[in-house]
Amino acid sequence: MHMADALLSPAVGASMWGVTAATIAYSSRKVARSIDDRRIPLMGILGAFVFAAQMINFTIPATGSSGHIGGGLLLAILLGPHAAFLTLASVLIVQALFFADGGLLALGCNIINLGLFPCFIAYPFFYQKLAGDGGVRGRVITAAIIAAAVGLQFGSLSVVVQTVLSGVTELPFTTFALVMQPIHLAIGVVEGVATAAVVLFIATARPDILQAPTRLQTGEKSLRRIGISLLLVTLLTGGFLSWYASKLPDGLEWSLAQVTGSAELETIPGSPHKIAEELQQKTALLPDYALPGGAEGGRAGATLSGLVGSLLVLLLSAGGAALLRRNSKKVLERSDSR
Repeated sequence: MHMADALLSPAVGASMWGVTAATIAYSSRKVARSIDDRRIPLMGILGAFVFAAQMINFTIPATGSSGHIGGGLLLAILLGPHAAFLTLASVLIVQALFFADGGLLALGCNIINLGLFPCFIAYPFFYQKLAGDGGVRGRVITAAIIAAAVGLQFGSLSVVVQTVLSGVTELPFTTFALVMQPIHLAIGVVEGVATAAVVLFIATARPDILQAPTRLQTGEKSLRRIGISLLLVTLLTGGFLSWYASKLPDGLEWSLAQVTGSAELETIPGSPHKIAEELQQKTALLPDYALPGGAEGGRAGATLSGLVGSLLVLLLSAGGAALLRRNSKKVLERSDSR
């Protein structure tokens, strides 16, 4: 559901950048004041895991489409909504800057669509209410499926609204929405199942992670084991399983093709969209997750992209959280000394 720049007007793109910046600032203040120091490495590891997992597109049967997990709900369950939003923003920033996945003009839209709705709506209003304390396996699975589906429904509808408001294309609201919503409902169900599987795995070792998403109790060894396990899965997913990702168009591309006949829209030379595209090509180390000059989807490119991208996300999300926490402690120390 990564939007391309060609769908957006500069005004809508810039507005969503502003909303994203405000939400990042708000979440940063919350994380700086509340997060446990021991959870900071977990932010990096989970961010790396979500980056790798997003590389795995799965086929939606009988549609000719594919999808991948967004990861926002999973991060919110394990980290809390504010840390989750910052972590997912790190994933999407790395994807846009270094892999040309999602447009630069559309980056604000993508962070809001994939981050705000699962972290601040689906998680607190659906998952928490339905899953309770997370002690019953069936409730966790049901809550994850419903919350993931709700988050993606809001996100996909937001894509439709942003596109129509932009007026760059002639996509009719009703037709576009009627195609986008069902396909993302199917993707949401799969994401819910995957989210529940990861949550239940972690809950067997550290149930306190689910009960207190910003604070950890004792048990450093079990937390270290979880981190190591997630790192190994990340390396396996990004370095090997990415070879077998579906090559079918994702839900957004498929929807565009159903309505317009083409999965991609052309940009006009000299337009802000084209300028953003050219800038992105200069920052992209491995555009489209392929080696420079290599064939898109090659195994070497996928492996290198999975490993490099996961490392970049780990450093950005964990490093950013550590910096926020350190600055917050300095402010508190200065206040106490007065």
